[in-house]
Amino acid sequence: MTWSEMQPLLSQACWDTLYMVGWSTLIAVVGGLPLGILLVLTDRGGLLQNVAANKVIGQIVNIARSMPFIILMVALMNFTRTITGTTIGREAAIVPLAVGAIPFFARLVETAVREVDGGLVEAVQSMGGNTWTVVRKVLVPESLPSLISSTTTTIVALIGYSAMAGTVGAGGLGDIAIRYGYQRFETQMMWITVAILAVAISVIQFAGDYAARSLHRRGGRSGPAPKLRLLKAAEPAAADVSKAA
Repeated sequence: MTWSEMQPLLSQACWDTLYMVGWSTLIAVVGGLPLGILLVLTDRGGLLQNVAANKVIGQIVNIARSMPFIILMVALMNFTRTITGTTIGREAAIVPLAVGAIPFFARLVETAVREVDGGLVEAVQSMGGNTWTVVRKVLVPESLPSLISSTTTTIVALIGYSAMAGTVGAGGLGDIAIRYGYQRFETQMMWITVAILAVAISVIQFAGDYAARSLHRRGGRSGPAPKLRLLKAAEPAAADVSKAA
């Protein structure tokens, strides 16, 4: 197969992979972020402590994470057909990709949020902040570098899942590698897809690490800068209380 024959196939495959991974990542972040925060809030000593609910949510997340992706795709075929009207193609692949990525990302979020300094949470509570304020002003901003790293890890995992989804007709680079590289013995096509995936993962990992390091340097994690901001925010509040008295 010549390069002129491979180029349109690879271009379409790259776009299909980008489409699947992009939408799956968006859904995983939207679904996994609140789920991970909820796991922290409902745990023992959390702001919304509910041990029973925490164990139920945690068990569901663990079961979903333990299921191999290829089995998950088969298990969700009826659900996928209900959502998209088909079980073949990139749109259909987004459903199992997102379902598999949500619990994966949720556990990463849980780990990131647990690293936030408890003193910052207590400071906001002492100023009258409610649970939503703590989440919005402390937990998410202070764990943002770790959340970016978690998102990067999720994207890399989804690229691998999308290649696996290509084996069942989802399209993308995995489909090209199977149909041409394996079934038609086009070894050159196989190695080109491997190279594209390797370069894509390297670029994404570099971008994610760079963004996380940049936030660390700007005081995005728990440290003197965030505490100073909280103390400065507390001064006007204390002044208002004094005037009211």
